[in-house]
Amino acid sequence: MTAPAQNPANNINTADLYDERGDELASVSLQFQCLGGRSHFSGAARTIRCFQDNALVKATLGTPGNGNVLVVDGGGSLGTALMGDMIAESAVANGWAGVVINGVIRDRQAIAALDLGVKALGSNPRKSAKAGAGEIDVDVEIDGVTIRAGAMIWCDPDGILVER
Repeated sequence: MTAPAQNPANNINTADLYDERGDELASVSLQFQCLGGRSHFSGAARTIRCFQDNALVKATLGTPGNGNVLVVDGGGSLGTALMGDMIAESAVANGWAGVVINGVIRDRQAIAALDLGVKALGSNPRKSAKAGAGEIDVDVEIDGVTIRAGAMIWCDPDGILVER
């Protein structure tokens, strides 16, 4: 598996970045869990809005990530996982820096061993639908913070910051 392109911003602490840039950044206050093997990750956001259907997540993470971060707005659903270990392995192989899921994952122990940043609300072993319902590269809103495709996003154990 190929690691995502090295990005110096991957080692930046969000607290320090916020101290430096302040209101240029929006902070997501929803308490996401750090579930991947990489604690600090950042990159340009790609976005997906879907609900209990991970076909677009799988397809997108199967394409070159170029060090980007996929932000998935799953509506905060805890009912079905939007990413498992095979999709996460594909993300690593395709050079994604990380994934932020406003929803849940599964296979959390296997995902924790991967060189991939993962923030999600938790886990659920139940798999999702695969019909392809949803939208890609649209503005998504998580906890009152709008995330535009192409905006920079920084994640670490302290939280998530997004370029306004």
